[in-house]
Amino acid sequence: MKRILLFLLFILSLQSIDAQEKYIDSLFKVDQVKTEIYAEKENEELIIDLYQPVNSDTKRPLIVFMHGGGFAGGSPENPQETKFAKIAASKGYAVGLISYRLKRRDKDSGFGCDFEASGKIKTFQLAAEDFMDAVNFMKINASKFSIDPEYIIVGGSSAGAEAVLNAVYNPDLMFESEENYKDLKFSAVISLAGAIVDARYIKENNAVPGIFFHGTEDNLVPYATAPHHYCDSNKQGYLILDGSKTIVEKLDTLNTSYLFYTFEGARHEISGMPFEYFPEVFNFLKEVVFEKNKIQSKIYQ
Repeated sequence: MKRILLFLLFILSLQSIDAQEKYIDSLFKVDQVKTEIYAEKENEELIIDLYQPVNSDTKRPLIVFMHGGGFAGGSPENPQETKFAKIAASKGYAVGLISYRLKRRDKDSGFGCDFEASGKIKTFQLAAEDFMDAVNFMKINASKFSIDPEYIIVGGSSAGAEAVLNAVYNPDLMFESEENYKDLKFSAVISLAGAIVDARYIKENNAVPGIFFHGTEDNLVPYATAPHHYCDSNKQGYLILDGSKTIVEKLDTLNTSYLFYTFEGARHEISGMPFEYFPEVFNFLKEVVFEKNKIQSKIYQ
């Protein structure tokens, strides 16, 4: 009887393993983080911390994530981001957390209403360039890092989300020439409290499927269309941006997939990692990126 019971338990354990899915469940151990220099600019080494699953595929989908910090602080070693990277790597993704030029570091005016709008645009452009250079570095070295260049997912939080979203959806406004990045194609974008300069520049050819988290009362980055930091029109830093709601409305008209979480009354804390919603996030990526299904989902919390 004991042997039969042990045999049944063994069979159940095998069925449980079979029921687990790559890119959804945590199936792999995560290798030690490896740091690579993707560029040197203005006497600064810009790095990418790479998290890889152990004993997974030789060609892995890549997630490149850009931290927040108002273009003045933050790093790829932020605890929330490193936790996210390890979770995603355990599911079979390669994950790169990148540094970039923090042009507002040690500046008295920061990135608020006392910093001129033209300077904000320039800051977006430089950060977007760094982001694209990091992705380009990973694609060029795809075989070295066991990356599948056909599946590149990108994301960011707060300032990082602004840089990534502008690079993906507003390349005409970010880059003098897109020639250096013409071969980069993105499978999906993840934005935690981000915005872009102008949603009207999202066209069918760059309407990348998106995952968006945003609070309706975000006091820094507008939820819909409003001034950045809600600056008065007479302030130097007055700059109208299109937030998650406006971006999603444009993606909707272009028949593009999206997953949009709205948090009623929430402020900029929604720029933090949404760990409790990861099952929905990774399911969306599997359904849309790998299985090519269409999902348009708006959730109000």
